[in-house]
Amino acid sequence: MNVKPFKGIRPPQNLVEQVSSRPYDVLNSEEAREEAHGNEKSLYRIIRPEIDFPVGTDEHDPVVYVKAAENFKAFQANGWLQQDEKELYYIYAQSRNGKTQYGLVLCAHIGDYLTGRIRDHELTRRDKEEDRIKHVRVNNANIEPVFFTYPDNEEIDGIVAKYITNEPAYDFVAAPEHYRHRFWIIHDDADIERITELFADVSTFYIADGHHRSAAAAVVGTEKARINPNHQGNEEYYYFLAVCFPSSHLTIIDYNRVVKDLNGLADEEFLKALSLHFFVEKKGAEIFKPTRLHEFSLYLTGYWYALTAKEGTYDDQDPIEGLDVTISSRLILDEILGIKDLRSDNRIDFVGGIRGFGELKRRVDSGEMKMALALYPVTMEQLINTSDSGNIMPPKTTWFEPKLRSGLVIHSFE
Repeated sequence: MNVKPFKGIRPPQNLVEQVSSRPYDVLNSEEAREEAHGNEKSLYRIIRPEIDFPVGTDEHDPVVYVKAAENFKAFQANGWLQQDEKELYYIYAQSRNGKTQYGLVLCAHIGDYLTGRIRDHELTRRDKEEDRIKHVRVNNANIEPVFFTYPDNEEIDGIVAKYITNEPAYDFVAAPEHYRHRFWIIHDDADIERITELFADVSTFYIADGHHRSAAAAVVGTEKARINPNHQGNEEYYYFLAVCFPSSHLTIIDYNRVVKDLNGLADEEFLKALSLHFFVEKKGAEIFKPTRLHEFSLYLTGYWYALTAKEGTYDDQDPIEGLDVTISSRLILDEILGIKDLRSDNRIDFVGGIRGFGELKRRVDSGEMKMALALYPVTMEQLINTSDSGNIMPPKTTWFEPKLRSGLVIHSFE
């Protein structure tokens, strides 16, 4: 892989907790407004700039993107974000439930994305991709990183191990998840050069999270290359910000669906239609979670149901046909509910497993949604097999936790 160090733009140590935030796509405008309340230094003012406008302002209004760029410049002018003087690599550690994962923060090359060496496993949603394209364009920077994984490498691990014995540049526990975040700077020139060499021998990066950010970076980088008559491929705009974790460090959790209606069916008609391809068992009012692959949890009108896919409805030898997200998309969302395109149909929404099954229940009980469908988590083996086979999973298939904290470091094209 072609990677490089970069002159990171990041907050002073005493401001990191005020500046840093959750990623833009794990909360809505209202939640961002609440979390940033009373904090003029919050990164939400750059990644969710609609919070600086009256409630109800369209987050995709052109003036909102302009405000993002204005705030980014103001943060730097005020000293809330400062650029390092030399190109560096960084180490980012996240601790959750007694487990810590260590990632290297670097710039990945757009050429590797375009040629498939950086492999995706999910389709992007067009509206979300266009949103991030506009955000990258107006800021001339990658404000938030992409989350990559790669095959474990002992020598890379060894360099990381050397630095994490030192005092970190940042060390804090962030609300509301209460995960611990630590951050070190790799400053030694020999280590920086060696990291670049070691990653040159890594054949593949897998996008764990950040498909829209990756696609947006590639679009903007390609645009800039097209209008630069002297483009060489080593320009700053032709790289994008990523945190890369060894695959053994990561955990995938469930990513679930909520749907607004039953496509004209009554509850009993819907359950009868499900029984063609699934064994349907009513579980009662208590929350029921899937316990294995090919088992699903349905919440409908106050009751939970177990759905078990019947033999012959899936093919575990096929990297796509064996996925529960494929089974449910094909046999429930498409065949019964008429939801053909998960990328654009506004009858469906997606709920990350970190929000819990109580959130699924809340959205149905409130009347906002008619039913919820919960899936057993995708395995890392399934993700890699899908990517290596050149296939793509449906949108919103995987949820990695912890999420990367935004605002620890930013990559500018300038």
